[in-house]
Amino acid sequence: MRSVAEIVFAAGVPHAPAIVGLFDKATPEQQKVVRDTYASLSAELRKAKPDLIIVFANDHMTNSRVLAYPDFLIGMAAEHRGPHEWFKPWIGCRDYAVKGSPAAAEALFRGMTRRDVRMFGSRAPLNFDDNVSVPSVLLDLDKLGVPLVPVLQNCTVPPIPDQHRCYEIGRKLGDLVRNDLPAGQRVALIGSGGLSHEPGGARYMFIDEAFDRWFIELCVEADHERMLKELTIERMEAAGSGGTAELLSWVVVMGAIGERRGHSYGYAICSDFRCGIGAVSWKLAA
Repeated sequence: MRSVAEIVFAAGVPHAPAIVGLFDKATPEQQKVVRDTYASLSAELRKAKPDLIIVFANDHMTNSRVLAYPDFLIGMAAEHRGPHEWFKPWIGCRDYAVKGSPAAAEALFRGMTRRDVRMFGSRAPLNFDDNVSVPSVLLDLDKLGVPLVPVLQNCTVPPIPDQHRCYEIGRKLGDLVRNDLPAGQRVALIGSGGLSHEPGGARYMFIDEAFDRWFIELCVEADHERMLKELTIERMEAAGSGGTAELLSWVVVMGAIGERRGHSYGYAICSDFRCGIGAVSWKLAA
């Protein structure tokens, strides 16, 4: 019997740049949530011993422009570096370099195409802002020594793939992992983005705590039917236009793993972070 590849770690994490660059502005209690969240996730990731990490995160128009904006862009380079020079003062995090996996990226591109999901690929290095940089630095992905395949998704240029489309893409991703990747390969999935925020908008300092706690609870309960019914683009836009929809990367991960209960690491609001802070990991053990 073939030993299939499997998903051994799955999490949704925030990537607000201020949790690195403005960390000192937070209260000790708020700092503890951030520190404990990423420390716990880092420990779980190492315990899972993945051979490959796939990160879904949004693109802030760093790599594509409005008239040529792919819904999903796979980073196929042999190495991923960041943050991009232009974003360094804004993010305030250290430089990092994570090895890529052109072979896994190619398998992802071809496998999703066979499953009627058109993704684009870039063999040239992508430019990363907080989307991949913050989890890379706070989870020490560059020190883990595990290849990374980043997938940047469109949460910015309408019409964006909604919750139903992202969940279906996640289901096909899970099927790809089990059937297309090398036997026995251990895969970690990370959805990077959110929670509620409105970057550069009229409500730049607004954080929708009620929405954030509602969404985290949905992730923990694993009620995917309710999530797909209620987590509409309109509801995410109401919680923070142009930013909250980053949570669709979490929806991709949930689609890939199916209805597994999650674990929350707490929640914090700090106005300097300009984003609600919370994360969820999902229990994958049988």
